Amino acid sequence: MEIAIKLSQFLLSLSILIILHELGHFIPAKLFKTRVEKFYLFFDIKYSLLKKKIGDTEYGIGWLPLGGYVKISGMIDESMDTEQMAAEPQPWEFRSKPAWQRLIIMLGGVTVNFILAFIIYIGMTFFYGEQYIANSEVKDGIWITNPVVEKAGLKTGDKLVSIDGEKVERFFESNEKLFLSKEIIVLRDGKEEKVHFPVNFIDQLMAGKKGSLIELRVPFVITEVPEDSHNKGVLKSRDIVTSFNGAPVKYADEVVAALDTLKGKTIPVLVKRDGQEVALSLKVNDKGKLGVVYAFRAPYSDLEKLGYYKISKQEYGFFESIPVGIDRGFTQLGNYGKQLKAIFNPKTGAYKGVGGFAAIFNIFPNTWSWEAFWSITALLSIMLGVMNLLPIPALDGGHVMFLLYEIISGRKPSDKFLERAQLVGFVLLISLLLFANGNDIYKAIFHK
Repeated sequence: MEIAIKLSQFLLSLSILIILHELGHFIPAKLFKTRVEKFYLFFDIKYSLLKKKIGDTEYGIGWLPLGGYVKISGMIDESMDTEQMAAEPQPWEFRSKPAWQRLIIMLGGVTVNFILAFIIYIGMTFFYGEQYIANSEVKDGIWITNPVVEKAGLKTGDKLVSIDGEKVERFFESNEKLFLSKEIIVLRDGKEEKVHFPVNFIDQLMAGKKGSLIELRVPFVITEVPEDSHNKGVLKSRDIVTSFNGAPVKYADEVVAALDTLKGKTIPVLVKRDGQEVALSLKVNDKGKLGVVYAFRAPYSDLEKLGYYKISKQEYGFFESIPVGIDRGFTQLGNYGKQLKAIFNPKTGAYKGVGGFAAIFNIFPNTWSWEAFWSITALLSIMLGVMNLLPIPALDGGHVMFLLYEIISGRKPSDKFLERAQLVGFVLLISLLLFANGNDIYKAIFHK
């Protein structure tokens, strides 16, 4: 059932993005009286699942869900229709239109992608508002559970002050910023200290333990006591440890740190159970474990009820949502730009983390959430827009590059040159797809 939910979200998101992107090409083409021969959701290699011709255009759904396309008459594209290009240009063909019209047609798809992302962010701001934990609420600092992050210089208890010169205002936003950061200023033992992540930090993260970079410090809450636990019958689910070996504890990381020094011992513990404090004696095995499962993370609402953090909530009217949503869109666009920059820098090792369709599929949650769905769709729309603008022949950005050359120089590249460039771009694009999806397969086989 979980797979079906993920697949449904994945296909719905992909369909929305493809149809709207291709509409971005289709509408200006029609406005400029350019013939559109095909409009397809998914690729129809050899055959279509569904098709219907209306006027000059065949509308259909292909069987291969790797994208979609519009086939515009007189345009050198992935169809490589050299027979049509060898004939005399017709007034309804793409190649017969002025360069500025062709430029608008080619920029239409990515323009729609960016507009869609901003509309989604505005809508989400209006319908869901914002819920967050202010960084000022993290009074006792962060929890570092990732060895790579600890090796890079951050420690449990550090209070984040700024990341690359930008003051940290909200806690979980800092996870995204840290991923590509160069300099972090933290408050440690009352003093400000600078932490510099290495250039290959992303590479180290991918090779090491998976998980977030930083966590909120949370109480040690028992979520399960397995049947074979040596503390079975003593601890119960939802017990919260408040004192450990005679010392008061507030956070789970304090308990975890103490366990390493108490191997093989029986220790006194206080737990909060049903609102009452209960004294217990617990056994620590030779591996420094209690034999229980504890909550690594806790819902915001639970943490607020326990008095650990205050949740900030902000609701917006429709017109208030517009600047907030637009700002969120530009922030995501900037973040994705930084990620691309890291990918194209071999020293970072970020290219090893490039994923294909499986990676996109796994972004979606196992349970249906419209908020998560629209958030992911907006991000994917930005990604699709940016990727299509790359100056690679066979992508929109490649066509735009040649059209800008034509407009500036006044000389149009020959059809033969464009056909060869399209072929080179197509080979490059297939290579990138193979690399990205090959990464997915490698990770699936070797669990990396």
